[in-house]
Amino acid sequence: MNDIKLIFASNLIRLRQSAGMTQLMLAEKINYSDKSISKWERGEAIPDAYVLKALSERFGVTIDELLRTHSEWKSDDPDLSKKVEYSQLSIILTAIAAIFTLCFLEFILVWMLVDKLHWIVLFAAIPLSLIALLVLNSIWYKGRHNMYIVMALVLTLFLLGYFTGLMFKHNFWQLLLIIIPAEIIVVLAFHIRRRNKKKPAAAGRGTAVQEQA
Repeated sequence: MNDIKLIFASNLIRLRQSAGMTQLMLAEKINYSDKSISKWERGEAIPDAYVLKALSERFGVTIDELLRTHSEWKSDDPDLSKKVEYSQLSIILTAIAAIFTLCFLEFILVWMLVDKLHWIVLFAAIPLSLIALLVLNSIWYKGRHNMYIVMALVLTLFLLGYFTGLMFKHNFWQLLLIIIPAEIIVVLAFHIRRRNKKKPAAAGRGTAVQEQA
């Protein structure tokens, strides 16, 4: 019974996170408390048949599939992955839009209080949005294309420093000279990480060859 609880807990966490839902959001969808969702995901209990049916309909899977291991999990809804991807993309775009809105609000407030246009406040929305994108991309897309996001972030941070200096009548053009070596470091760092990931696999193959010998 404990094994079934843990399998169900693992499947529930996977389905909920893939759908971009929090425990509270899922609880509201099935008219249960978030404490119950948390209890199920910790493997401390398993819901009754009525709740299992509600969850299976919510995620487009059968009850039997909710109780299987991940390797056997398949969705009855062929469009589920598209729905999940659309939901995640919507959250990313919403987060970026919120950042730009807050920066624009700050720009308006500074304009009203100081009676000056500080465009640097609007430019700051770009690196902040890239940071949010980097975090969400790492969570949902396993860091795919993170290298390009970090490269863009490094570029915008140097430009932000340069434009901030111009705002205070200081031309720190020397900052622009560091952009190219900084970008090279980012590329090398990501390639080093990829090579490190491949080493265990190579070691595993070497061990298998030795065992066969």
